[in-house]
Amino acid sequence: MRFDIIMLGHISKDIIIDEKGRETRLFGGALLYSSISAARAGAHVLAITKAAPEDFYALDTAKLQKGIELVTLESPSTTSIRNVFLSSDHEGRETSLLSRAEPFSAADIPGDAEAKIIDLAGLFVGELPDSLIEELSGRAAIAVDAQGLLREAQPDGRMLFRDWKNKYRYMPFVRYFKADAAEAEMLTGFSDREKAARTIAAWGRNAAGHEPEVMITHNTEAIVLVNGTMYRAPFTPSNLSGRTGRGDTTFAAYLAWRLMHNPQESLRFAAALCSIKMEKPGPFTGTLEEVFARMKRDASR
Repeated sequence: MRFDIIMLGHISKDIIIDEKGRETRLFGGALLYSSISAARAGAHVLAITKAAPEDFYALDTAKLQKGIELVTLESPSTTSIRNVFLSSDHEGRETSLLSRAEPFSAADIPGDAEAKIIDLAGLFVGELPDSLIEELSGRAAIAVDAQGLLREAQPDGRMLFRDWKNKYRYMPFVRYFKADAAEAEMLTGFSDREKAARTIAAWGRNAAGHEPEVMITHNTEAIVLVNGTMYRAPFTPSNLSGRTGRGDTTFAAYLAWRLMHNPQESLRFAAALCSIKMEKPGPFTGTLEEVFARMKRDASR
């Protein structure tokens, strides 16, 4: 079986409380947001997840999406996360892990599945063991989201960000890396996003001299560093009701479009797609025509 992207990650029963105390419950998670945005961008995706059987229905939306094939593995529990946003820009939040599905291994990917990219779309430390980065790098280009490497659940469920202790060992096996501004600062110590991106890329320089493409998202924009050149594109949502899943959506849309397009075009596409997604809770439900229109509008500003 040939795919453009293989994605591994949990779905999540999300409880979202905004800065005014209003509560929303919905299914999300990196795997759901990522697979749908990539498929709507035209990629052929194999999405592999783990959940309790009674929650398999949460994947009905993905099943209906053209371009996605699903492998749903049984787990005693489904991951559930509570997000409390502390400000109107939805940058600051308190996050708690209420329950977790079982972690992944390389054996969870069908042996006959081939792809250009394997996206490790994690939500918290331990979901996708660090060793998978090196173990799977011989099968495809590896894409990694920093939240699955830094966000660690405490005994009381609170999720706190810790530096990634294996960053020097495994970054050379990564082709595409994504972090938000806070994660990038945690990793590098730099609040300057461009400096952080260059630092992360340097850690990933391999024996052949190649560096990973590094994306950093912020509430105002996304940037990507590719071969020493920095690209940027604005986020332009009219509201932030669908803010949860911003990074997952942007990164997956970029990966999908990057298969056939240059970095600048891919970043503009991903930022426009995610801007539309942020205006409505849940995964992206728009069309390519809407994304192209948003790109044109944003370019004229």
